Amino acid sequence: MKEFGLSKIERIKSKKEFSLVYSAGSVIYSDDRKFKVNIYKSENIEQPVVKAGFAVHRKAGIAVWRNRVKRLLRESYRLNKKKLTDWSSENKISVFLVFSPNTINQKNKRKITLHDVLPQVDNLMNKIIQAG
Repeated sequence: MKEFGLSKIERIKSKKEFSLVYSAGSVIYSDDRKFKVNIYKSENIEQPVVKAGFAVHRKAGIAVWRNRVKRLLRESYRLNKKKLTDWSSENKISVFLVFSPNTINQKNKRKITLHDVLPQVDNLMNKIIQAG
């Protein structure tokens, strides 16, 4: 895998995996509660894998705004995924993540940039590592 890439193998794409994360996983919020991550861990795996998905609720805004948020979430995750993959392989844990906005929507945050999203995703990934 590329260090800063995000291949299809590293993404959650199937409905089965999304429903597993939402039903059996837990939720972690960023410090200012603008973003959240649903996380599902399975331990004692020979080949640990980290998969990420990105979801924005339809009521959050128009399609252009929702797609931009997903692109920014993907980019933020891609830039910071190394520490999470290292932690996963070190502890032999497979992790499934779904990142999504919690309190941000198009009405209260019309223009959203990478500078708004990147620290929040970094904060969420640090919380995942600390939670173990």
